[in-house]
Amino acid sequence: MATAEVVSLSLSVSVSLPERRRGQLAALSIAVVVIVVGVPLWWKTTETYRAWLPVSQINELSNLQLQLSADVEVVFARGTITPEQQKKVPLARTQEEEHTVDGDTGLRYRYETRYRTATIMEEDALDQPTAAEADLSLHTLSESPCGSLVVYVIPESSSLLPQDVDVYIGQRRTALLRIGAQIRVGKTLDLLLAHLEPRIKQVLQVMSFSHSDITAALSDRVRLSPGNKESIADSMRTFKSSPGYEITFSLLNPDPKSHRLHWDIEGAVQTYIQPLLTKLASVANFSIDSQTLYYAMLGVNPRFDSSLGAYTLNPDSLAHMINPVEARLGSNAASSNPVLNFLLYVPDAQHSPLHIHNSKKQEVPTNAFHSPRWGGIMVYNVEGFYGPEAVFPVDLNINMAKVMGVFLAQLRLLLGVQSSTTPSGFLVAPCGSTGLADWELDRLMWSRSVENVATATTTITSLAQLLDQIGNIVINDNIAEQVSNAVTALQLAVAELESGNLRFALQYSKEAILASERAFFDPSLLHLLYFPDDQKFAIYIPLFLPMCVPILLSLLKIVSDARQKRREKQAKKD
Repeated sequence: MATAEVVSLSLSVSVSLPERRRGQLAALSIAVVVIVVGVPLWWKTTETYRAWLPVSQINELSNLQLQLSADVEVVFARGTITPEQQKKVPLARTQEEEHTVDGDTGLRYRYETRYRTATIMEEDALDQPTAAEADLSLHTLSESPCGSLVVYVIPESSSLLPQDVDVYIGQRRTALLRIGAQIRVGKTLDLLLAHLEPRIKQVLQVMSFSHSDITAALSDRVRLSPGNKESIADSMRTFKSSPGYEITFSLLNPDPKSHRLHWDIEGAVQTYIQPLLTKLASVANFSIDSQTLYYAMLGVNPRFDSSLGAYTLNPDSLAHMINPVEARLGSNAASSNPVLNFLLYVPDAQHSPLHIHNSKKQEVPTNAFHSPRWGGIMVYNVEGFYGPEAVFPVDLNINMAKVMGVFLAQLRLLLGVQSSTTPSGFLVAPCGSTGLADWELDRLMWSRSVENVATATTTITSLAQLLDQIGNIVINDNIAEQVSNAVTALQLAVAELESGNLRFALQYSKEAILASERAFFDPSLLHLLYFPDDQKFAIYIPLFLPMCVPILLSLLKIVSDARQKRREKQAKKD
């Protein structure tokens, strides 16, 4: 009986050992498959796709060093230099200025000045009776490229300029500079050039760019110093650079029962506004619409001034006029471009006439005001067009020449077309029928190019920092392509500014800002922008824990058995 029990026990042990071995091998196989195949496959299929970005080039752009190169040609007319001096006139001179705006931004201005004497045809053009006619004649001879200037030096005895004027700036890219009384023919050439140099630099600052204008254009990148109040005010008034703008003209008629207003807005836009916008086509795209709003009241009650016999609006109440009216203006929801609003308000019969007063309680001649980065409002009084015996409603035709003259001036200010303060002795010609002189366009293009470069570099470096700090954000190929396009366009814009090719610099800067904004505001960047670790654990633990626990327990059992066998073998040896 005992022998049978021993035999059955030995059989069970012999059977259980192979089964245990097979269990251990199965657990090891599963663990190997999970570790070698499963984990890498899971890691690869769940990793965040991040396309390659030109990080090193973006870091180089974060330290922005801009160089602006301007070309000026100085032409000596007859009677300004002697024949001997003509032979010694240098072909060209180069001047450079460096300014450090902040630790990451620097500016360098390079002025390339070329000298020559006037041709016979240019001498004939300078013999015109007036400076305006001379400017037109010189323009017909040759047109200066965008971003360059031509300064004609005329003798002191010339009758083109009044006695108190030394410099005349025309409608094109031409200036007339009279030699001062202290420098006459017969003086050395070095003295003549030394006398002309500061005046030519002033002409450049008026007609091309000044340091204050360029630093104001960098407002998105650097902080403006509080000492330059004029540049700060101009930058706050002007709309930010944009690929396009929406212009809306609105006629506000709060009393249609008394006034039946008629305005030829389409013809007025074609006559007064469209020439300016056509000239600004290289800067931005413009779309224009108009509307008439009835029963649109002001948000403030004007005060009646018995001494004037009229209603008045003081500067403190002007800001409260915009909000109530803006709610009725509507907006173009299909476009993301900034909107410039121009409102023509005709007071009702009970509050006429209505005049706007300035801070000194003086009547504003234009009876209009503008709001920075919003638009302008003009009050148009009509009580003088009809008498007390008139039958209401009265048909009234609005003088569009008067209205558009005000709106055109406001539009220039809001778009950044404002002339800098001219030094003493300067005379600036009117801008003409186009509403914009050629040199004013160049001045705007310099500012817009620098502003676009500053904005694009800020956008692209911010995006690179964001993507570097948050590793969960997916970087698709289209985003990487837009970033690469923006970096390439920025490099080209900086190079064109350095070469003085203003038109190409503006075009590349516009491409850079468009590509950088497309990349920064791409919707795919927002999907995993906030994805904390606790959400990862909440997703993966229910999937992996039921599978990993048996595998870990089996591995622990195998390790425990191996240690037990090692101890038994050691005990037998002892």
